Amino acid sequence: MKNSSLFLILFACITIGYAQENKIDYTSDRTITDEDKYPGALLFSKVDNQVFFTHEGINVWCDQAIFYEKDQFFKALGNVKMKQGDSITLTSKYAEYDGETQFAFASNQVNLKTKTSRLTTDTLFFKRDVQQVFYRSGGTVRDSATTITSKVGRYFLEQEKLSFLHDVLVNHPEYTINSSQLNYFTQSKHAYLYGPSTITGKETQIYCERGFYDTQSDEGYFVKNSTVNYKNRKLEGDSIYFNRSKNFASATNNIRVTDTINHSILTGHYAEVYREKDSVFITKRALGAIKQENDTLFVHSDTLMITGPTKQRLIRGFRDTRFYKKDMNGKCDSIVVNEQLGISKLLGKPVVFSGENQLTGDTIHLLNHPKTNKLDSLKVFYNAFMIQKDSLGGFNQVKGKEMFGLFEKDELKEINFIKNTETIFYSRDDKQQLIGINTVISSSIKIEFEDQEIAKIYYYKNPKQILYREEDLPKNARKLKGFNWRGNERLESKNDLFRGKPTPTLTKIEGIPLPSNEEPNFFNKGKDTDKQEKIHESSRLNKELLTPREEDQMIYETKPEEN
Repeated sequence: MKNSSLFLILFACITIGYAQENKIDYTSDRTITDEDKYPGALLFSKVDNQVFFTHEGINVWCDQAIFYEKDQFFKALGNVKMKQGDSITLTSKYAEYDGETQFAFASNQVNLKTKTSRLTTDTLFFKRDVQQVFYRSGGTVRDSATTITSKVGRYFLEQEKLSFLHDVLVNHPEYTINSSQLNYFTQSKHAYLYGPSTITGKETQIYCERGFYDTQSDEGYFVKNSTVNYKNRKLEGDSIYFNRSKNFASATNNIRVTDTINHSILTGHYAEVYREKDSVFITKRALGAIKQENDTLFVHSDTLMITGPTKQRLIRGFRDTRFYKKDMNGKCDSIVVNEQLGISKLLGKPVVFSGENQLTGDTIHLLNHPKTNKLDSLKVFYNAFMIQKDSLGGFNQVKGKEMFGLFEKDELKEINFIKNTETIFYSRDDKQQLIGINTVISSSIKIEFEDQEIAKIYYYKNPKQILYREEDLPKNARKLKGFNWRGNERLESKNDLFRGKPTPTLTKIEGIPLPSNEEPNFFNKGKDTDKQEKIHESSRLNKELLTPREEDQMIYETKPEEN
């Protein structure tokens, strides 16, 4: 029994001592009371030194104060300064503090300074127990190079994290960011964007609906409807990496690069854009669509690269290049298109199909007219060969060292073969009955076309001609040396550009998760949504001011799992 009494006395002493230790301490040059106007309160005022309070690691200075010692609550007026350790300083014209809940309220020219930033607002709420600051009347946060404004903001001091909502604007000397929701870490200078957001610089504009941006190194990563706009080029993709200092952007999966001046579109599943070099690199099912008059030229290569300014671009395709347009298609190992010179060079076993004609050679050049930019002519260098399949299963053939062709409305109108030319033709009468197989050797040959069919043939300089009956010319003599029919490579539609090629495996995108919100309402006590912060009867606050509003809640967040 004695032991129990002793324990109770000891416990009471410890409790009283602990309570005394946790009381608000104060000093004041002048102290008075006014029970009629301020019942139960001590009135402090400055004479030489400011009124001073201290409590649980926070120090407060002010010119005047009203202190309700019993309730451990005070109101501070005039040149208020709150200081927590050596890292947080809050100044204002007016403040309130509740020692029991450690809840502070400040208004009128509020400034909150930390080691890394400064927050200014008109009204501020500070929950010291969880080290969180909140405003909803508009605020501005400044650090070494960035200014951020928003209607609503929440500062998680321990994490050095700010959560901004509604009309968020980031001002930086090199760019601005507009977003509906943004999280910013003051130590690392990292920003996370949620919802429709734009980053606008002098030369670029970025749009995304979820993204990350390092405001210190000027680089970012964007997912969900991401777009990077340059002056005349737009990059889209499932994910985009952007580096402003290097003038570089790369995109992964479902890429689309649109050139608004040259009316061309590049697609694929990986792309790199160098703005300063005015170049684009694209691979993984790369496809270029280039508008030409009333038609579109489609070019596919394992890798496509475009370099150079407008009207001086070089378009290069590497490995297994294929191209298709309404009246012409073909293949080669690689292609080089020089827009300034109007030349497209087909390199590495090139083949071109124009109408029913197959054209091959060591190298093929397609030339555009310098003024109209329409397809004008072609040149075939070394081992030039034209083949046209005959209805009986044979092949009309022309070969020479070189070949020069002319186009009219994208159709072959004339071809000239020079040096060591040979032909094999199946001659027919007006009723398309076979007359015989005609073989000719001459110095040069000219062929004219109508509706992409051979209309006339001219042989020059002592041609040697023999007309064989079909049965008199052996089958092994019906093909010229170097004959190579590649009809199975003809592209019947733009879908054939990828014929025989496997669909690429797309890279798994490392997404940016939505933020979690363990304490959805700042004014609720803990996770109990039925309890609000305590309001002292003399406080300037009221229940309405401390009631959570829908517009104070995060717009984009992970939803807690339902039990």
